[in-house]
Amino acid sequence: QVQLDESGGGLVQAGGSLRLSCGSSRGTFSRYGMGWFRQAPGKEREFVAGISWSGGSTYYADSVKGRFSISRDNAKSTVDLQMNRLKPEDTAVYYCAADRNGIGPKTAISYDYWGHGTQVTVSS
Repeated sequence: QVQLDESGGGLVQAGGSLRLSCGSSRGTFSRYGMGWFRQAPGKEREFVAGISWSGGSTYYADSVKGRFSISRDNAKSTVDLQMNRLKPEDTAVYYCAADRNGIGPKTAISYDYWGHGTQVTVSS
């Protein structure tokens, strides 16, 4: 079992950048697929990006493709989400999640562990 902790959220102006990081305070997720999801007020949680356990496959939502980049360091048991050219519509709570199957898919139900989230606010 792993316990996920996100960090790096904050307030940024439109066009700016933030880097989110996800680590584990208990256990290691080096064999897990990892994903980032987000949830804005009044909206459902949505997939943002995913990465396979090896880092060899990455997946992105169309809305962030070309602006966000997911990466992982299995030696440190961390997964990062680099977010560039941020838009006000990127404002949400961002969650890190772990998939025991090692894939990092787009469906939230496929994930087994979740962090508590970190707030990202993009001002116009």
